[in-house]
Amino acid sequence: MSFEDMYPIFGRVIAEWSAPPPHTTPSAPFLFRVHGNGGDHSALRVIATDFHSNTFQAIKSRQQLEDLRDDIGIGGSWSEFLDYVTTSLKSGDVKLIMEGLSTSGGAGYAKLIAQKAKGMPRITFSLNKLVDGAAGEAMANLALELYKEFKDVQSSLIEEQESKYLLTKVVAAEQEKNVTLQKQLDMVLYSKKHKSQKINDRESDSTSVMGSQDSPDKHAAQDPSSRKGANRVVPAHRRSKVRGAVLNDPEDDGA
Repeated sequence: MSFEDMYPIFGRVIAEWSAPPPHTTPSAPFLFRVHGNGGDHSALRVIATDFHSNTFQAIKSRQQLEDLRDDIGIGGSWSEFLDYVTTSLKSGDVKLIMEGLSTSGGAGYAKLIAQKAKGMPRITFSLNKLVDGAAGEAMANLALELYKEFKDVQSSLIEEQESKYLLTKVVAAEQEKNVTLQKQLDMVLYSKKHKSQKINDRESDSTSVMGSQDSPDKHAAQDPSSRKGANRVVPAHRRSKVRGAVLNDPEDDGA
């Protein structure tokens, strides 16, 4: 792994004086940028500026970084060391300590100190003062790179918003489709339920009619033999003679 693969790191920090000179005014906020150094992919460049009278820079070669690694006692592979450096610079625990006085104004030099977490080794970069054209060029490069970073973030945000908008449209279309399908399903279920109810009503009416046709009263009313037997008249020759009738005496008939 080399610093060519490292995404530039930007940060903001309030500088502190190691020993504040007399009559110093409060320090302005500093911006810093850490990135690979041009064509030397194993080197690291650090720039910190307040865009006024204090602009500092450090370029660390691979060998200088190896020495730094030995000084702070970080083991493991080279890639693990680079990961530790970048993680420390991205953490919230980054300080800029200014020291000495410069004839051009401001501090003579500074140190950028980064720590991954409390109790872990500190990464310290000693920064030299830049003046005149070198300072102006460093400030211009940092400003342009910062603007580029802003545009990259803005483009990513716009793409994300567009993707979110398209996704919202897809979700809305699917919801509308689901509502339509649900209505169609409700209509089919209602139609089936209504048809089933009509069939049940017909079966119920048919059962009632059949029940009335099979009732005993109706059978009795419709049975002619039953009605005839109930109203039949006994023939005269089979009727019992009326009590008290006068019987004829055969002898009297012969007389």
